[in-house]
Amino acid sequence: MRTFISILVGLGGGLGLFLHGTQLLSEGLRKAAGDRMRRLLELFTSKPVTAVLTGAGVTAILQSSSTVTVMIVGFVNSGLMTLKQAVGSIMGANIGTTITAQIVSFNVYDFALPLIAIGALVYFFAKNKARNVGLGLLGFGMLLFGLSIMSDATYPVREYEPFLNLLASMGSQPLLGILVGAIFTGIVQSSSAVTGIVIAFAWQGIIDLPAGLAITVGANIGTCVTALLTAIGTNLTARRAAVSHFLFNSFGAVLFLVLRRPFIELIAHSGGTIARQIANAHTLFNVTTTLVVLPFLNPFVQLVTKLLPGEDEIINMKPQFLDDRMIRTPAALLSAQREAVRMGEYALSMTEAAMEVFKEGNVDRMDEIRKKEEVVNSLEKAITAYLARANQYPLGDSQSRHLTNYMHVVNDIERIGDHAINIAELGIIRAEGNLELSQAALDDLDKMTGVVTRIYRETLDSLKTRNAETAQRLIAEDDLVDDLEKKYRANHIERLNKGQCDAEVGVLFLDVISNLERIGDHANNISEAVVNIATDV
Repeated sequence: MRTFISILVGLGGGLGLFLHGTQLLSEGLRKAAGDRMRRLLELFTSKPVTAVLTGAGVTAILQSSSTVTVMIVGFVNSGLMTLKQAVGSIMGANIGTTITAQIVSFNVYDFALPLIAIGALVYFFAKNKARNVGLGLLGFGMLLFGLSIMSDATYPVREYEPFLNLLASMGSQPLLGILVGAIFTGIVQSSSAVTGIVIAFAWQGIIDLPAGLAITVGANIGTCVTALLTAIGTNLTARRAAVSHFLFNSFGAVLFLVLRRPFIELIAHSGGTIARQIANAHTLFNVTTTLVVLPFLNPFVQLVTKLLPGEDEIINMKPQFLDDRMIRTPAALLSAQREAVRMGEYALSMTEAAMEVFKEGNVDRMDEIRKKEEVVNSLEKAITAYLARANQYPLGDSQSRHLTNYMHVVNDIERIGDHAINIAELGIIRAEGNLELSQAALDDLDKMTGVVTRIYRETLDSLKTRNAETAQRLIAEDDLVDDLEKKYRANHIERLNKGQCDAEVGVLFLDVISNLERIGDHANNISEAVVNIATDV
């Protein structure tokens, strides 16, 4: 009994050190690399092959396929990456994560304590980025030390026949081994940890190659749990990316089952120890699965799309019309104009969604509104920077004035997005407080929202077509919005005085119509800019 408890304590403690070490290693390397790994994933995934290589490289550096997969799902959800790019990157992440197994399959446990000592000294006494390197070394040392503890703790199991028979049955019944590997990985949220335990068993001669391979293949399926959980609440394309990860790894498991015997025979000649053979099998398994699926990437993406049908609004944070080839020419202004219209349409949809949050209490739309705010803010910076660069090249007097007007336009659009966020947050306060608006207040909001969104929508149309006549008419309607704000403010104060409306919700109502009035002011500013651009030849 005492031996059994000591084995459990050793395994549990070693696993804890391994998981914490993996986390520290990943965190240290991620901080040392800054946002460069994130940018690599975003930039170098345009083609399937480069997506695979980038996914593998970033995962090998960060030492966490779960972290990379979560990043990929986030990119897809934000519109920074297409489903096809995501699938390629996920394939690469599966390959990159095998680096950990390759390292620990060598007898490097003697380096654990020196690495911990060096890492701790660097982390506590160095400055800036060197501290992150020290954190990575500390994590790697803890990872190895945890594996060493698990390996030593399992030594007595070599003489425990029931457990050895169970492991042997996983070799003869690979489905059982795959199931055990998938469940255990789903629980600990780390395929590297499960593979590390398998290798620790291999070092003690407890597990043979067939059983070790079955559990490792199962770990590949279990690691999909992280991405699937991350995809909850994301858009349709992001959910498809998470499902594609599961389908891809499941296909690899089927491929393993079909080719199991020749695969084991091949791997048996790849290394001198079972530990090395399992590590080599892990790498070869993921590389082979990728090579089989990669030529059929388009049909695979189509299959995932059919399994999760429907259309999803694509929120693309990247500029679509800012063409660097036009930067030296007057056409740069046309590029900025088109991007500003796209930015404005996001701000318009934010405003409409924000009013829905406030009037109907539909707080589920907050995630969509915040994502669009990120797009609006990102585009404001991108367009402003693009125009600033264009201004460095020779422009005529009228073109220089147009450029200045476009800078004002994107600033006004960004402010409209801010007011939409204000309205949505007021809606959350109202929903959380169960504060009810009177029907008269709702009617006033509907009327003012209709006028403001109509004016703003027509303003964007005039910006798109550079129609001075329409813009001039909209400028004349600015007083209409101001008059409505004053009228509805007076109406609401009267309702408050008569006790027809709660004072707390009354304050929220007044804040909303004030934000709507400010949106009307910014729309008016945009119309004035359109008039300046269209009439200044």
